[in-house]
Amino acid sequence: MSVLNKLSPKEVFAFFEELSSIPRTSGNEKQVSDYLVDFAKKRDLEVFQDEALNVIIKKGGTKGYEESEPVIIQGHMDMVGEKISGSKHDFLKDPIKLRIDDDFIYATDTTLGADDGIAVAYGLAILNALELKHPPIELLITTNEETGMNGASTLTAEHLSGKTMLNIDAEEEGIFLVSCAGGLTSYVTFKPDYEDLSGMVMEVSVTELKGGHSGMEIIKQRGNAIKLLGRVLNRLNEQIEIRLVTLRGGAKHNAIAREAYATIAFTKENAAQASEIIKAMDSIFKDENRVEDPKVKVEIKKASGDKMMVHKSSNNIINYILTVPDGIQRMSSDIAGLVESSLNLGVLEDKGGKIEFTHAVRSSVKSHKAEIAEIISALGDLTGAIVNNTGDYPEWQYEEGSKIRKTAMYSYKALFQKEPEISAIHAGLECGLLKKILPDTDMISFGPNLFDVHTPEEHMSISSAARTYQFLTTLLENLK
Repeated sequence: MSVLNKLSPKEVFAFFEELSSIPRTSGNEKQVSDYLVDFAKKRDLEVFQDEALNVIIKKGGTKGYEESEPVIIQGHMDMVGEKISGSKHDFLKDPIKLRIDDDFIYATDTTLGADDGIAVAYGLAILNALELKHPPIELLITTNEETGMNGASTLTAEHLSGKTMLNIDAEEEGIFLVSCAGGLTSYVTFKPDYEDLSGMVMEVSVTELKGGHSGMEIIKQRGNAIKLLGRVLNRLNEQIEIRLVTLRGGAKHNAIAREAYATIAFTKENAAQASEIIKAMDSIFKDENRVEDPKVKVEIKKASGDKMMVHKSSNNIINYILTVPDGIQRMSSDIAGLVESSLNLGVLEDKGGKIEFTHAVRSSVKSHKAEIAEIISALGDLTGAIVNNTGDYPEWQYEEGSKIRKTAMYSYKALFQKEPEISAIHAGLECGLLKKILPDTDMISFGPNLFDVHTPEEHMSISSAARTYQFLTTLLENLK
């Protein structure tokens, strides 16, 4: 029984509901990819499906637009699969159960998949429509966007001729994205020497920080527990001389570390002074982070261990944590309020005697991304570490003379009598990878209002989805 059949535009919500009946979490896209191919074949549309299951569907321009330049409409077919505790939903075989609450579409107990199912629904509605005016369309729907953009990374330009691309993977109506960050992951590994432990053993912890996404929320300048731990260890080392036993902190390279721990050794005579230093640092951090992280806590407690690092190894690691850059490195000179380049020390692990740091590097300028990687490598070299920079993905740099941006702004203002906002995202989008594959393509990204994406509370505004489709079709009409 249909849930969305009374919504308008009918064709958009009909296709969205049909997509929602097909399991399509990342890595499980075969069924939905084949569905798109079948859709095209039933309508005698040119279609291509590659080994990564990416799909390209082509439709000619309508009357008066036959000779116009093709326009690429782009989104991804996969979705994040998250469900509430206790849910029996099986993302490999069960359909998403839709429900309407006022102006919003939700799923029951799971993610909705409007990220990015609404882009697919828009594309199919346009390909299916007979009454619209538009140039030749190349609908590009990729796979595995949510788990590394693997689909886009394997794509070639062979079947794409459009020089204008409309990416529909933004989450705020009326905000046009015109740039995104590229990035890489930097692994810094120390191989410390150890000796028999002497003195008392204690664990120092920095906890109760908010953390957050290292791209989207880096601008909030929240405390990084690993970096704060480095300051505590340095203060202790300066005043009572400590030795590291082991360290750990953070959970993901692309998340700001919420907690960090270090087991240390020092002489019993310095126990009282160590406690005073911990109290002082706790007070300092609470004052420094009173806006974003007022609950930050620095503590020390008894611990145990067999070996401790020799003096040089211990000092090298403490010095590295203290001095490695972190957080915002440069603000954009093109877009006010945008972080251009950043660095996040996200994970600290003891891997059987090897101490490994994992950094997420982001920048919308390729040369600045390379500069940050070089700084990490140089600091690693100075402190005796092995550095491996890997997983490089490209940025989408702001283009001053973008024609699609100007046409989109004109179309939006003419339709809604207000100016859209031009913005950028300090995180990766498929636009970065696709710009590398299609370097001469002029791009813009937009979408309807989506909320709480990647969670079971994900929901989409019905009215915003309708307005965004109206804008999309108007924009296509203006691209003659």
